[in-house]
Amino acid sequence: MKTVDVGSILDEGEWSTYQKLLVMGTALTIILDGLDNQVLGAAVPALMREWSLPRPAFASVLASGMVGMMVGGAMGGFIGDRVGRRAALLGSVLSFGVLTVLVSFAGSVGTLGVLRFFAGLGLGGAMPNAAALSSEYVPLRHRAFAVTLTIVCIPLGGTLAGLMSAEILPRYGWRALFLVGGIVPLVLAAVLLKVLPESPRYLARHRERWAELATLLRRLGHAIAPDTAFVDGREKAVVRASARALFVPELRRDTLALCASFFFCLLSVYIGTNWVPSLLTGAGFGVSVASNGLTAFNLGGVIGAVLGGFVIARLGSRITMLVMAAGAIAGAVVLGSVSIAGQPAFAVLAMLAWTGGLINAVQTTMYALAAHVYPTGIRATGVGTAVAFGRIGGVVAPYAGSWALESGGASQLFFLISGTMTVVFATLASVRNHVPRLSTVHRVGTVAPEPASR
Repeated sequence: MKTVDVGSILDEGEWSTYQKLLVMGTALTIILDGLDNQVLGAAVPALMREWSLPRPAFASVLASGMVGMMVGGAMGGFIGDRVGRRAALLGSVLSFGVLTVLVSFAGSVGTLGVLRFFAGLGLGGAMPNAAALSSEYVPLRHRAFAVTLTIVCIPLGGTLAGLMSAEILPRYGWRALFLVGGIVPLVLAAVLLKVLPESPRYLARHRERWAELATLLRRLGHAIAPDTAFVDGREKAVVRASARALFVPELRRDTLALCASFFFCLLSVYIGTNWVPSLLTGAGFGVSVASNGLTAFNLGGVIGAVLGGFVIARLGSRITMLVMAAGAIAGAVVLGSVSIAGQPAFAVLAMLAWTGGLINAVQTTMYALAAHVYPTGIRATGVGTAVAFGRIGGVVAPYAGSWALESGGASQLFFLISGTMTVVFATLASVRNHVPRLSTVHRVGTVAPEPASR
């Protein structure tokens, strides 16, 4: 019986068209994850008018979704390492699709909060499995970029949420917005159920699924005999996926730093996405401008994250992510120093695109960093745990944003964001195992030690 090292042939192989299509399929789930995650923030002004409720009444609803995402992130990563990334990802998409459809029938804040919690379970569970799945489809030298292209679809989905809201809310109302936002993921899940395979590195760890792995590798262009045995010599062996494995001595510092980075970065992201539309309407702008503000806050992140993925592949993640974090801090300080109400709409949207773009770019590339830090056996668990901890920041964000707006207006909110992003800068600087620069990654797929100066 011939033995094949799956890690070697994947890490050293080409990034084929089929592999790119697999990453694209995974990325589509995250576009819809980002869309369903952010439609509520866009709908809050309409809900306030229809239900005659003040803005703080929706803080708990926004927070309930974040609690669901926090729990879903931890559970989804654990389930992905146990039963497979594909099953966990598609189950998550089905879950948040169904729950988003049900939100369109909500008649009270209480019902809305309960439905958003359960939708959050699916929204949170999708991302760690998408990150793990896309990273395990591609060669090592393209891993960070593939994960970035996948997770950048979170702000891309947020951009879509803003565009959809600008079109649907004025004409058809918030119920139609959630109905559309729920049906589309259900259609996508049905398609991917037929065409999306399991991670080859996950399959290599399960002898009973080697026949499935052999078929997939042949699809990738490798000649695999029917009786082939498989190993993954490039990954550290992990006996059992568990949170305890994330805190072994060689991973403890990076795990703590990643958890803190995700917490403060997601706190910054959701302060923005939850309250930018309300902030703009409160400053006298119309519903369309408010929806476009959400679009701008996210669209800059799509551009920034894609560029960041390219730069990480060449300069490594440390310097790239720290520069982006510093740019976000500067943008938030500028926004906090001017009166939003007295500015032209274009100028406000441009600054939101810069600041939100860099915040989202940092948040997106953190998934690639986390996927790099952890080995296959605990990759989804590691990413899921860091994201779940970050969701605590998402839970805090509705209350922190509401407090800032009520106590000091837009300036207070943006100065708060500048402070949270400063903490992100510091925690990212403390991560030891950053993605190395291209010059330290040999063409054969091995990684040389990083220079001490980085």
